[in-house]
Amino acid sequence: MHNRDYWQSLLNQQRFSTHALIGGKPYFAKAEKTWAVVNPATNAVLAEVTACQAEDIDAAVESARQAFTSGIWSECPLAQRKAVLRRLADLMLEHREELALLESVSMGKPVLDAYNVDVPGAAHVISWYAESIDKIYDEVAPTRPGTLATITREPVGVVAAIVPWNFPLDIAAWKIGPALAAGNSVILKPSENSPFTALKLAELALEAGLPAGVLNVVTGLGIEAGAALGLHNDVDVLTFTGSTAVGKAFMAYSGQSNLKQVWLECGGKSANIIFANCQDLDLAAEKAAFGICFNQGEVCSANSRLLVERKIYPDFMAKLITRLHDWQPDHPLNPDAKMGAMVSTAHKNKVMDFIQTAVTQGGIVRAGGEQREIETVANYILPTVIEIESENVNLWRDEVFGPVLAVKVFDDESEAIELANNHIYALAASVWSDDLNQAHRVARKLNAGTVSVNTVDALDVTVPFGGNQQSGFGRDLSLHAFDKFTKLKTTWIELR
Repeated sequence: MHNRDYWQSLLNQQRFSTHALIGGKPYFAKAEKTWAVVNPATNAVLAEVTACQAEDIDAAVESARQAFTSGIWSECPLAQRKAVLRRLADLMLEHREELALLESVSMGKPVLDAYNVDVPGAAHVISWYAESIDKIYDEVAPTRPGTLATITREPVGVVAAIVPWNFPLDIAAWKIGPALAAGNSVILKPSENSPFTALKLAELALEAGLPAGVLNVVTGLGIEAGAALGLHNDVDVLTFTGSTAVGKAFMAYSGQSNLKQVWLECGGKSANIIFANCQDLDLAAEKAAFGICFNQGEVCSANSRLLVERKIYPDFMAKLITRLHDWQPDHPLNPDAKMGAMVSTAHKNKVMDFIQTAVTQGGIVRAGGEQREIETVANYILPTVIEIESENVNLWRDEVFGPVLAVKVFDDESEAIELANNHIYALAASVWSDDLNQAHRVARKLNAGTVSVNTVDALDVTVPFGGNQQSGFGRDLSLHAFDKFTKLKTTWIELR
């Protein structure tokens, strides 16, 4: 059923939303500005979408604030909130094909990855937070006799959620799931590269029974719509996933405006450490290939720095390069595609610049290093492995966001830990060792929000995801996400 012709026929029939969604209704920017959303697999324009400006953000915030203050969602019975979010999760699965297609044609990922991974994953996150609503208890403090002190969680109010283009639906679900479950009103701003699933999600939320104004979607450019949210004096919390540079800008916007809370999940350059004690180098090589090639390497927690112990280096590298043969790019609507197109021609050029700079800085290309043209469009990059000598090369220091792996040899455990931790980013890391003591020892010493042992990029809705240092702060997923979207209230009662 899901062959290339099938997806192409769906695409031929697909209508693309060109509006924002504010107060439960389609909304077009007052200044009538638009921008073109392009399919990177064809370079064809999918739609000209309305570009919200500061005045339009005002309208969205006002809608969200009115909905919150009314109590229509923030004060409704928990069972009702739970039922609406569960219904939303069901509707996402009912519209699974459309959501997968919208993801794929916006940002280039293989459509079956979106269908099999992204959409059911996002629906599961919404469902999980729905189920958590009536399972979070407040506290009574151990105060002196004659007093009662309760500690309760309340929704923070208006939440701005700004999400990236690499997993548009998943990361939107990570944000709006706990934010809506806690009773907030949300303004979701998708990336200008990938607005369509956010708009469809909001339409499905209305169908599920979410009151108008509780979830608004503002479309537009980051420097316009995103900045306006960051600077708005009536946004209580801003949660952002994207680049570190933009994350720093949001911190500044908060200081310039109302000191809104800002929660950031920013860049990464995750280390994948292969010790000689690893008994299954075939699996380690398979996962190392996956860790840099999945989603075209456009993953904030991609295992983009590979550290291999010297005594196994030749053997491991041979296995890795063999595994990379399975990750050749292909057209995203081809059901056999494991890698699709880069998100845009501009981003493809940026990644190719990284490769060329690495070579001029002394890097040795062991695999790939080239772009590829598929059906007359050259927005594809071969899986690339570059050996480097120095930690000071750009490829080791900077986030590439593409299928480009920097590889370095190490001689002992302490050197591996030092290499992994000597970085501005601290999002994730992987350790491969069958020595139980070594695995625990190294995992404890690594500075990372998630350390995966004998796998890469371990992730589940039940565990927190986020980073340290310039990878940001705060956590998505798990019950800990409620910390971002609730405020604590102490109520002290003197009994008499």
